[in-house]
Amino acid sequence: MTATTSSFPLSGHSSEGRADKASVALNTPPATKRVRDHRVDALRGIALLMMFVDHMPQNLLNRLTIRNLGFADAAEIFVLLAGYASWLAYGRGFPKYGVAVTLRKIAVRCGKLYIAQTLMMISFVVIIRTWRNFTPVPVDFLEPELAHGLSNFWRVFLLDALPSNLNILPLYMVLLGAFPLMFCVIRFNRFLALGLSFALWLLINIDPSVNFPNWLDPDGWYFDPLAWQFLFVLGACGAIEAGRHNGNLPSFSWLKILCAGYLMFSLLEAFPWTQWGLPTIRPLALPSPDKSTLAPLRLLDVLSIFYLVQSSQLARQFSETRLGQALALCGRHSLEVFTVGTVLDLIGRLIFTTFGEGWLFQVVINIAGLWILYCVTVVYERKRNRARELMKPSEPKQPAAS
Repeated sequence: MTATTSSFPLSGHSSEGRADKASVALNTPPATKRVRDHRVDALRGIALLMMFVDHMPQNLLNRLTIRNLGFADAAEIFVLLAGYASWLAYGRGFPKYGVAVTLRKIAVRCGKLYIAQTLMMISFVVIIRTWRNFTPVPVDFLEPELAHGLSNFWRVFLLDALPSNLNILPLYMVLLGAFPLMFCVIRFNRFLALGLSFALWLLINIDPSVNFPNWLDPDGWYFDPLAWQFLFVLGACGAIEAGRHNGNLPSFSWLKILCAGYLMFSLLEAFPWTQWGLPTIRPLALPSPDKSTLAPLRLLDVLSIFYLVQSSQLARQFSETRLGQALALCGRHSLEVFTVGTVLDLIGRLIFTTFGEGWLFQVVINIAGLWILYCVTVVYERKRNRARELMKPSEPKQPAAS
């Protein structure tokens, strides 16, 4: 489209006006394209792969995951980053797309989480019952209360019964369902939201009996949502703060030293010295902090990790490497990776239990499992890219030259 003469003042100084505008245009720096920060995706990918390794107790590789290198484990990272990602996806969605559209997106995501939970439960039942046709399977693979029949499986589908290794997605569903309320309080006053969330977390740590009911466990949900909501809110607030600094958390040397020192203390306390045949070096020999209530030592551990990663340019550079991009790919498709990984965990545990825990099975199960998970991410990434291509508006046809 050509500019018309009405775009400029019709006066004797029009040429000067055009010159001034050209001068301003030349002196104005070009708008920089916002580059995606892959650190959160890469960190979430690491957490998902560690979950895959950790959920097979016989897997020797889990000696190298953060579960044995500190107080916290991959679950804390997963929930913290879920809060972070929820703010980016839905917290910014409310003002951008409107309340109705964003609420519908949250409902759709919760529905996908429920479907994934249901598919994993059905897969567990089918795999275990099929395996039992050939060799005995310990009842604790499906919880003793559920192992001998299907009469109480309706409790599982109503989230009234949460079997082991199938209890983190229900937590995510509850937290995501409560996100609109969290959003309102955070938008009103972020520090008020943090204060209220902290008070609820503190109450649960003082009285752990306050929990959601679980038919399989008289103590309630293994991940008490009333305690873990604090980590979710911290993740959302972290996204707000990072958004003000180009994706980085403010970098303070003294805070980095404190976080690194705490993680070193956590490492010395939690490291499995005896499993490695090493003398025990524990400064205080503390008992393992409670995971159900997100004990303070676990909370400080995951916050230290997150701060060091999200305030580090080295971590950003790593996320741009080939390995970092592969991990980020896993993080971007977290639900699919977690769902497939959980089913693979069950198969791996059954193989270890049936055929032994020798090095051959260790190598094959880990390499095959990690390769399958990577292939899952590739498939879903291609699917996402195709969907984006279809959503792009078609280029207008150029008129033929006369």
